[in-house]
Amino acid sequence: MLQIDKLRKQFGSVVAVDDVSFQIAEPQMVGVIGRSGAGKSTLLRIINRLTDATAGRILLDDADILRLKGAKKLAWQRQCAMIFQQFNLVPRLDVLTNVILGRLNQQSTLRSALKFFNQQERSAALALLDRLGVAETALQRAETLSGGQQQRVAICRAMMQSPSILLADEPIASLDPLNAQLVMEALHSINREEKITVICNLHTLDTARQYCDRIIGMREGAVVFDASPNALTDEIAREIYGAESDDAFQSQITSTSLGASSSPILAAE
Repeated sequence: MLQIDKLRKQFGSVVAVDDVSFQIAEPQMVGVIGRSGAGKSTLLRIINRLTDATAGRILLDDADILRLKGAKKLAWQRQCAMIFQQFNLVPRLDVLTNVILGRLNQQSTLRSALKFFNQQERSAALALLDRLGVAETALQRAETLSGGQQQRVAICRAMMQSPSILLADEPIASLDPLNAQLVMEALHSINREEKITVICNLHTLDTARQYCDRIIGMREGAVVFDASPNALTDEIAREIYGAESDDAFQSQITSTSLGASSSPILAAE
């Protein structure tokens, strides 16, 4: 069980995360929604230990993740993989190498730099690329790919860590509707087939309602909603988003192309 207990983060006088508490007892697809500056990204960065909390605990099987240091902290970051809005690939490296670098903190820096990868690693990376419909790009430099392709490669890189939790920070914010759908279907498939908890920051309500088992709404750093998508009424959504409610109601995925699938992604650009 992952338990977030009274988590708080302050930047000077600004409270970015305000006494946030929730539990995830079994693998779920969790969507975190809220207006810009609500604390969504900071929350994920604290969970992944990319930034420290001011107060609170993150418990996994009674161990406080926030107290881990050194090798134990790196082990947690392998277990809790992160996907970013801007992909964070190495542009001049080929796609296959970018994916295998997901295991960077499991091997020496020199071995990674010289691309001394074994056949098992290459096969695992190719299998992931094939699953997400981008196997044909394996030998291309990452910078030659479209945004949608790069994000699917980034998911493959995260999965090379063999995580039990996958954090996705606005993974479709910069993508067109078709690629947004492909990325969300990939994350949904990973949750269902691999039994991996996916916590995904999202901006549009239609996406959260379509793909998530549970929605957590944040406003001004605090959790103001935590329930199933069916309980998220338009009135509650407007309370969460405030002045940004009109943008939130504009889905990036058209109603005709929506439809989450638990099957592997086969379509490619």
